[in-house]
Amino acid sequence: MEFVLAALGFVLFFCYDVDSVRPVRPWFHHLFAAGCGMQAAATAFLLWKGWSGIEWGGGAAGWCVGAGVFLLLLIYTLFFALPFEATYVEKSGPRMAYTEGVYALCRHPGVLWFIGLYFCLAMLLATNTAALFCLWVSLWDLAYIFLQDLWIFPQTFVNYREYQAGTPFLLPTPKSIGRCARTLGRKGKET
Repeated sequence: MEFVLAALGFVLFFCYDVDSVRPVRPWFHHLFAAGCGMQAAATAFLLWKGWSGIEWGGGAAGWCVGAGVFLLLLIYTLFFALPFEATYVEKSGPRMAYTEGVYALCRHPGVLWFIGLYFCLAMLLATNTAALFCLWVSLWDLAYIFLQDLWIFPQTFVNYREYQAGTPFLLPTPKSIGRCARTLGRKGKET
């Protein structure tokens, strides 16, 4: 069930982004929230199925802390590093890609936190299902950011080509780490 819910969540994310380039229906701008709900439900289902099998030794607490840190980073990156209304609700006028803070680190920092979160959950649950689920959602997320980077964002943000030229795709570099550190805290500034 968790595999289907996760896949449906990513399909909703894809539809939300496609609608930002070629509007389909006005209600499509709610699909991002629905996709987040699907991902949360898939994760809850995975945890519910595997929770009783966790061996609560020294390592389990560390994996819980790691998952919590990556979850907080993911929430910050998606919902607080950017102005919420301008990013997820408003769709009119030319839009600028945010290039500071965590978005100076790489163009898709949320993927790093997302994969880290699910890796920690897979290690915590220590089951084949959890490991496969981690791989499943990570591959979906990578496919999603490739679509965003190659088609959606260049058509959505007027400065995206410049952002692509100056910021790594996924793996931070020493230069991008420094730029992130210098600009962190400039919440949602447009450049």
